[in-house]
Amino acid sequence: FPLKIPRRFADCIEKGNPNDPVLRQILPHKDELISFPGFTNDPVGDLTSSPMPGILHKYHGRALLITTGTCAINCRYCFRRNFPYSELQLTNSRIQQVLEYIKANPNLSEIILSGGDPLLLSDKHLQTLFESLKSLEQIRRIRIHSRIPVVLTERITDNFLDILALPRAKIILVIHANHANELSHYVASVCHRLAAQGVTLLNQSVLLKDINDTARNLELLSEKLFEIGVLPYYLHLLDKAAGTGHFEVQKELAIQLHKELQARLPGYLVPKLVEERAGAAHK
Repeated sequence: FPLKIPRRFADCIEKGNPNDPVLRQILPHKDELISFPGFTNDPVGDLTSSPMPGILHKYHGRALLITTGTCAINCRYCFRRNFPYSELQLTNSRIQQVLEYIKANPNLSEIILSGGDPLLLSDKHLQTLFESLKSLEQIRRIRIHSRIPVVLTERITDNFLDILALPRAKIILVIHANHANELSHYVASVCHRLAAQGVTLLNQSVLLKDINDTARNLELLSEKLFEIGVLPYYLHLLDKAAGTGHFEVQKELAIQLHKELQARLPGYLVPKLVEERAGAAHK
């Protein structure tokens, strides 16, 4: 799992500070080699939730497409760092089969594009995918989970914004920022352009030891997100993927931090504290 970081995101790191919260998210560390109890290669039950390659169906009314195994950045805490993308990602040859599965499950009204990072697909590939989903009248919402608007802002081009207008369904983009220092003026500009296109913008974060595990850090993140037009959505407890145990914040502390956040902020700026459990009906 090599170091991988776009240059513009690297510019958010405070030079000379080994404890910088952005640096700690991407710098390989020897603690990744420690075997922590309960940490596995499939911490949230993805492999048992895939009825066929390319799609995960865990929850009522929505399904997730594994569009690619590629990311613009390797986050050291990644819960899919051990995922068998070569076997289970969506390919051109599998799209029709996945569409048939969705049609056969009329309760599915929302499709989630994930990966890897779906916004690393080419514009042509994304356009084809959106046009395929457009044929499914049951789909009311398309949700995209992407770190791209934070780490590789250059990807959000005028042509890409035009493609977002193709589906009949409402587009929701869930970005991923863990610390206020990640939200540069480039990120702000991109979010304003996406909002002007009618995209609903949400943010999900992961609670990470020695990175954002204080009420003040979480408060600043929520405030800065709102300034750029993004609502806090999820604050995840760490998914227990092998190689990530040194990032874990204990649940008791997480609950305490969340209560402090509720006391500091209006409700619409408080993300929902969630934990994903394999086989559960919801997070």
